[in-house]
Amino acid sequence: MKVLEFHELRAEDGLRLLVDGAIDERAALEPRLEPLLNALEAHAGEWMPDVVEGKRRRKYSRAAISKSLAEERDAGSKSIGLYRTRAPALDMTLSLGGTTSPAELEISVALQPLSFFSEAARCQEFIEMVRAWARHVLVTYAMAHGMADRQLSGAPYFGRDGRTSRKDGFDTIYEVFWLNVFGPKLVEMVGRERMLSTPAHLVEELPNGSVLLVLWPTAADFASEEARVVQARAHVHLRPDLDFDTVLSTLRERSAAFVPVEPRFHPDVAPFLSRLPDEFSIGERQRKIAELNAFRPPSPEEWLPAALPSDVENPERVLADYGVLSEGLVAALHTQVPSIMDETPESLTDLDFYFWRENFPERYMRELIDGHTAPALGAYLGELLVRRLGGTWVPRQKREESQVRVGHRVWLPFLRARRYMQSRQSLLDYSLTQLFGEAAKGRAGENA
Repeated sequence: MKVLEFHELRAEDGLRLLVDGAIDERAALEPRLEPLLNALEAHAGEWMPDVVEGKRRRKYSRAAISKSLAEERDAGSKSIGLYRTRAPALDMTLSLGGTTSPAELEISVALQPLSFFSEAARCQEFIEMVRAWARHVLVTYAMAHGMADRQLSGAPYFGRDGRTSRKDGFDTIYEVFWLNVFGPKLVEMVGRERMLSTPAHLVEELPNGSVLLVLWPTAADFASEEARVVQARAHVHLRPDLDFDTVLSTLRERSAAFVPVEPRFHPDVAPFLSRLPDEFSIGERQRKIAELNAFRPPSPEEWLPAALPSDVENPERVLADYGVLSEGLVAALHTQVPSIMDETPESLTDLDFYFWRENFPERYMRELIDGHTAPALGAYLGELLVRRLGGTWVPRQKREESQVRVGHRVWLPFLRARRYMQSRQSLLDYSLTQLFGEAAKGRAGENA
């Protein structure tokens, strides 16, 4: 069964739910999980999982869950995944530890897209499910919020900093999210009366002493001014040591990170730059688009107004060596960059993106890059200038002086490739896409 994998989908925000708690170890495992599964099946609706995964994938059913749990025998702990084959995408994990008393329970749910939770009715069903879970689980802490904004908040994964162990519980309230369940210990730390008087959309004391707190009717509207004000007021109410204006200012800065920025990339490198924003987290993306909009690549300097004469004794042999270098690049990268097999201008943009995404100049050994990768790239770039623009090689003993004459201008592909491979920034400053585009424009201008 093919499930929807987040990394294969268009990058966009989602809803993250984390539940940290424990479950009574005295009963058998499946009866302990039954109330959780009942609530899931009653309230998930359009995002109900249809795949269960333990050691293998099965169509969702209680029997499939039983089989998956029976297969998990890792030191007594058990973990199963729940997924969907249709939108919205779901990545859900139920993890039970078997070495403590009561047994540790963690639930992680990621749903994409976040816009799915723009409707109040869907959000209410989600709240009902979490409420039901919190009534049957000894919740220490639970939260649900937009994934990107949660990342920007810098809040610890389960409400603890790196110095606070799980057994010590939660040391403070780092953040108040769209939905929160505060366990009894955290409630007592804050003060039950204070907790129950938090200004929010929903504040409810549960029978086990936990408190369910929801800031706003809909999860997807977390970045609106009204929702941010409520979020700031709730956080300062629970943390009187914080300053309201400071908290609100920080939240507004985070909201500003989601305001769409129209891509207006420099035309010479737009085919390359347009691929980069999706490589950043949702919270960083708009800022990166603005930075890339402002980027102006230096004009290529790897050219001469007239060719230096060839100074090699056997030009055919040298050109054959260039062909071997180019073919070696194709052989090495044809899996990662399939278009390299076609030797088209688009393959240069694909190479630009591949090397940038891999941070190739800074991840790999300089000896490999200078001795193999950069020369092979220079040969491949030169071959494209010859094959696609009608250029002519002018080989030189010093490789970086070797040229390709295209019309009235002479280009230096090996020199360009060496500069290109110096750093991640140099991949932008000396892109293969830009140099080929300049050569193509120059030839077109001569023929006009």
